[in-house]
Amino acid sequence: MSDWSTLATSTTAPAALVTVLATEGSAPRGPGTRMLVTADAQAGTIGGGALEWRAAEQARAILALPPGSWRVQDYPLGPLLGQCCGGRVRLLVEHLGDKGWIAALAEGAVVRATLRDGHIERVAAKDEHRWPRAELAVGADPLTSRGPLPVAGFSFVEPDNSARRPLLLFGAGHVGRAIARMLPGLPFDPAWFDSRAALADIPGVTVDSEDALVACAGQAGAGTAVLILTHDHALDYRLVAAALPSRAAYIGMIGSSTKRARFLSRLAADGVDSARLTCPIGQPGIPGKAPEVIAVATLAQLLALGPAS
Repeated sequence: MSDWSTLATSTTAPAALVTVLATEGSAPRGPGTRMLVTADAQAGTIGGGALEWRAAEQARAILALPPGSWRVQDYPLGPLLGQCCGGRVRLLVEHLGDKGWIAALAEGAVVRATLRDGHIERVAAKDEHRWPRAELAVGADPLTSRGPLPVAGFSFVEPDNSARRPLLLFGAGHVGRAIARMLPGLPFDPAWFDSRAALADIPGVTVDSEDALVACAGQAGAGTAVLILTHDHALDYRLVAAALPSRAAYIGMIGSSTKRARFLSRLAADGVDSARLTCPIGQPGIPGKAPEVIAVATLAQLLALGPAS
């Protein structure tokens, strides 16, 4: 769950939710971005600067009203807030009442919100075809940053920006640990594995047999990123050979040009198509061999794949 939703579901204090409904031109964050505000805490960001300061001020003001209270506000960033972005942002500010929809959204449900007098009615459903497809795209009509503000009776489908790319991370050595430390806050859903029992105490690592790790690599689903950086070249090879025929979107292995050449030769001899193998890993142009540098370059390369579908 994201930081705003974690605070929303854990706090007992009155809380206000700020949601970016629509934008136009240059705006700090896109539609669907959220920020949670309490009297003395804040989680998430809609972009910082004067817009966020004003939105937080409005959020704390709405806490004086009954739970369920809401308002929609437009912010032309240049004329009103003096921000050089020059765009427009339409925000929904609400004093959170019922929070059950937040967990439903995190579990993959489609949530339809309807503005009512004094509250927001939200209905969750697994079947996204229950409502017109056009309503599922936040930012498309009728959600715009211009025109009359929505009034009671207006409905929209709650934006879900929780899409995270599955990441299979094989290896809990120095580079694996550096990558794992940088994952919080990034749009990945990691599963981290190693075959060495001595590493079982590292938080987040699942230790299993080499055969189990190879089977996992071979079952990588569509959109998954596979990172192979174990302590053992023989295991690396088994993982690569298993992952290449899978549906994974990215298969990367740490290694030198010499290791790459040897692996490509062996894969060809074994009849495995190696065209999808990325080795060495990391965004080109980022020099350095320190684990943290490799981690930054590798995560940059994965982010360049674009959003997970």
